[in-house]
Amino acid sequence: MVRTIELSDRQEKIIEIVKESGPITGEKIADRLNLTRATLRPDLAILTMAGFLDARPRVGYFYTGKSSTQLLSESVNKIKVNEYKSIPVVVNENVSIYDAIVTMFLEDVGTLFVVDDKSLLVGVLSRKDCLRASIGKQELNSVPVHIIMTRMPNITTCKSDDLLIDVAEKLIEKQIDSIPIVKEKEEGLEVIGRVTKSNITKAFVTLFKKD
Repeated sequence: MVRTIELSDRQEKIIEIVKESGPITGEKIADRLNLTRATLRPDLAILTMAGFLDARPRVGYFYTGKSSTQLLSESVNKIKVNEYKSIPVVVNENVSIYDAIVTMFLEDVGTLFVVDDKSLLVGVLSRKDCLRASIGKQELNSVPVHIIMTRMPNITTCKSDDLLIDVAEKLIEKQIDSIPIVKEKEEGLEVIGRVTKSNITKAFVTLFKKD
């Protein structure tokens, strides 16, 4: 269920007045409510910042025609990946599967990003990859992670200026827990961050609390 912005009774009345008579000045709205302009100023500021109303100099306030759901949707579609990224956990392609499993445990992550000796992205290692290797007949201490990792071009990536909602859709579509944030270089892709389901949840909870 989408949480809507809760308005006070007075704010609801202000919206109704502007709907009926807009554009209308703050002084006229105050007169209709038998209040002073100073008393009304905080409510008008909240309604304008929230997007319910808009204001133009020497014209007054007018109703934007947007619902709480629409305004929430607009807010979601402004959040960039860079605002909620996490530090990536990276391992070299030549480390053993055993060492990768230990790293996952110590860092408390479900995905490791695998890089080459130039620190460029070459693969992604998930818990499922490690579990599959563990129940097989592979020697965990001697087999390097590049044997079992997912390689390019089968790696889903994103950039810092991508929209967080688009990355959330990728996480759901690909059924993965984490996506590396990359920066393009001449030699390849450098991992500069990660986006996880926890990052997505934190972003939406923060947004709802603001509302």
